[in-house]
Amino acid sequence: MSFQNPVFIPGPTNIPEAIRKACDMPTIDHRSPLFASILHPALDGVRAVMKQTAGETFIFPASGTGGWETALTNTLNPGDGVLAARNGMFSHKWIDMCQRFGLDVTVVDVAWGDGLPAARFEEILRADTQGKIKAVLATHNETATGVVSDIAALRRAMDAAGHDALLFVDGVSSIGSMDFRFDDWGVDVAVTGSQKGFMLPAGLAIVGFSDKAVTASKSNTLPRTFWSIDDMRKGYEANAYPYTPAVGLMNGLKLATEMLLAEGLDAVFARHARIAAGVRAASFAWEMRPCATSPDLYSNTVTAIRTPKGFNASDIVSHAAESYGMAFGTGLGDVAGQVFRIGHLGSMTDAMALSGIATAEMVMADLGLPIQLGAGVAAAQNVYRYGSTADKMAAQ
Repeated sequence: MSFQNPVFIPGPTNIPEAIRKACDMPTIDHRSPLFASILHPALDGVRAVMKQTAGETFIFPASGTGGWETALTNTLNPGDGVLAARNGMFSHKWIDMCQRFGLDVTVVDVAWGDGLPAARFEEILRADTQGKIKAVLATHNETATGVVSDIAALRRAMDAAGHDALLFVDGVSSIGSMDFRFDDWGVDVAVTGSQKGFMLPAGLAIVGFSDKAVTASKSNTLPRTFWSIDDMRKGYEANAYPYTPAVGLMNGLKLATEMLLAEGLDAVFARHARIAAGVRAASFAWEMRPCATSPDLYSNTVTAIRTPKGFNASDIVSHAAESYGMAFGTGLGDVAGQVFRIGHLGSMTDAMALSGIATAEMVMADLGLPIQLGAGVAAAQNVYRYGSTADKMAAQ
């Protein structure tokens, strides 16, 4: 690998130099007013990015997995029912966590490449007349397959069923890069991390709680200590943490939210959509398709590209690292060996994306795939120059 090259894994993402320097700071007293000047702006910035005005927001020193555990342990009781669809590796992992906590999980298995089945969820919730299901899990952007699901449609389905379950959303690879509407979508707990759209190293789990979720936390009985939002809230009230915080990362998060808001969230989302369209255009030029089964499911942060049958897609990832010093994402779980992933989120530009597309072409040509060098680059250039979209090209 080379420190000179950008990474094209779907997280951790490239770190802007200004944010890297913000994280590199002297030791301060994390119970001093100086820390308060980092803590509260970081929390406010995160809420603005998630479009959350109600409820409370918490930042734990952890990865997104810690955010999953925060959601469960602060709101649910042993044996509670949970409804979830398994359509990729990360939805699978959250389901596994629920089962380890002794929760009663109703799992809807979905083909990897498809989105969350809102209509099926509505049927299940309508049938749950005794209200045994206390939470619905939703992976907004399934990082393993490059599939984005419609959270607003899921909320409408829950409302149509007249069900009172909490809505938990994994936004780890979407928040900060794709539009996320905590308030408008009726999200009860949103989970994300520092290492993707926020352009930081891994190490912060960011969790938004609605008022309804906060109320649930006051009577639930799953055990928690490190993940207690009550302890965290008390710490914030004293401009501190219940334990030692990751001060450098918090300082970086403060700057990251400032940078995103200064660029303008609509501009951030448009940049990601444009770059993603260029990557998809390249895949079509290679006569390869995204793992996502339809254009409405295409992610703007990661594209999982299906390679020809009989070819081990993992060879692309290993050859790129060994021969060109560049990192792409390998296939996971049910699509291992069938796809390679190009992450295009966080600190990413059109020109950076072109370097990844060009390198992928060289790798595939080296490995004997029938790739015309320059075809994918040219297709992406047409998107970046003229604004045509890969999705329109695919329909032609």
